Amino acid sequence: MEKNTKEKLLPLILALAVVLADQITKAFIVQNIPPYTIGWTFAGDFLRIVHVANKGVAFSLGSTLSQTFRSLLFSLAPLVVIILVISVYFRSKEFSFLQRWCVCGIVGGGLGNIIDRIFRPQGVIDFIDVKFYGLFGLERWPTFNVADAAIVVCGILFILSFALGARKSAAQGKSDD
Repeated sequence: MEKNTKEKLLPLILALAVVLADQITKAFIVQNIPPYTIGWTFAGDFLRIVHVANKGVAFSLGSTLSQTFRSLLFSLAPLVVIILVISVYFRSKEFSFLQRWCVCGIVGGGLGNIIDRIFRPQGVIDFIDVKFYGLFGLERWPTFNVADAAIVVCGILFILSFALGARKSAAQGKSDD
């Protein structure tokens, strides 16, 4: 197998790991915590493990749309985006090592939530509830899951990798003068 192909296939392990961790934790929550209740709390009430279902997308946006429209918009559209991202991922030779892993973490998170949207009529299962101490007007951060965390963490790292790469290129450009 070509070295470049191996470098592109290996990070797919992260996508698979995110999907598995996401689905296993969601199944555990559904099995052990009744819907819309708190199962466990840690560090006072800083971290709570709860069972909520989100029929919308981030922060429950779109949860009031009709079931048919929600299904099409929130399942098919992200699936098309993921297919496009994977296509660009395999065609591009420009992604760094870190960027490849970030893309796969984002894809795994996206697939984890799409699985819920397709196979869980109640919506995406969210269960991590963190106290936010009034920052940005929020007493608690919106409840999230493993897939959401992977998308956010990998997305931030992906953006930072481009910013640091641009900064490094600018510094090299100045030193070449």
